[in-house]
Amino acid sequence: MITVEQIQDLLHDRADLAALLSNCVENAASIGFVLPLPALEIAEYWDAVQKSLEAGLRVMWVARRQDGKVVGSVQLALESRKNGLHRAEVNKLMVHTEARRQGIARMLMVALEAVALERKCSTLFLDTVLGNPVELLYRDLGYQFVGSIPAYATDVYGTLEANAIYCKLI
Repeated sequence: MITVEQIQDLLHDRADLAALLSNCVENAASIGFVLPLPALEIAEYWDAVQKSLEAGLRVMWVARRQDGKVVGSVQLALESRKNGLHRAEVNKLMVHTEARRQGIARMLMVALEAVALERKCSTLFLDTVLGNPVELLYRDLGYQFVGSIPAYATDVYGTLEANAIYCKLI
């Protein structure tokens, strides 16, 4: 059984989150990192996320197995400028390769959207690599493809890829 919970403090889960991030990047996830991914870079990333959570600029969820191990996560980056308080960006949807095909990504996104609604975030957006299988999930959840930028970012191997930009009005 998998449970999804919102977390504010990453300290207890740092090892699991580091392993999750490493696993996803090593398996070519489009989440903003390139190989090789040193442990220091992973630690610095989670330190920055923690600061963003503490500042109220981000909300984060984890998916846990019954034994408490984190097997997935997602983040909602909130806009702080007055003209954009109605929008937020979906960041770093990750599911460990050993836990995929169990509906975990969908569970994480449903939890994220519920809190986005509570916070009056009516416009959600995200991007991924164009052609990534996760696009099917986003479309199934009601996200609309709004465009692509050629050579937007490199994949984990350093190859330039186009992105796919999605939004959802909730």
